[in-house]
Amino acid sequence: MTDRAGVDADIRPLMGGFPSGVSVVTALDADGRPWGMTCTSLASVALSPPTLVVCLRTGSPTTAGVLRSGQLALNLLHEGAQEVSDLFASGDPRRFARCEWRLPLGAGGPHLTRAAHAVADCAVVGTREVGDHTAVFVRVRGFTCEESVQPLLYGRRRYGSWSRAVAVVREGVGHVGS
Repeated sequence: MTDRAGVDADIRPLMGGFPSGVSVVTALDADGRPWGMTCTSLASVALSPPTLVVCLRTGSPTTAGVLRSGQLALNLLHEGAQEVSDLFASGDPRRFARCEWRLPLGAGGPHLTRAAHAVADCAVVGTREVGDHTAVFVRVRGFTCEESVQPLLYGRRRYGSWSRAVAVVREGVGHVGS
């Protein structure tokens, strides 16, 4: 193990060891232009009312769109959507021209129709700026889920497959719980 003490320690190796699902947060700006960014910093805060927190880079145009509009769409990516994750992490200004999306009536932001296994439309209920990120607390207004596809995983700067992880546990190679 490597000791990485200090107030300004780079915590990316620490958090890279905590794999998570992958999402793309989307929003519209005041002119109706779509914005989006890949986000793995997401957590459930409360079941009643249904509240989540997403942590977004403060200087991002997506964050500005979310804060100005007061809403967002949270697209949880399926295990076949690694390219979409990379696209929305790249900052490519043509990202919405390079993937399929739609904007249903009442949506919080664009829905990535072919890349997401679940989409939640959310209203911003609070924010807290911490360092270079803004924790955005959102209330889930509605969501859709597709149970037949599996989530995309990310950790240690690599993508993983839910299906493969489950297969490893079933074969007795891994152990969950104690």
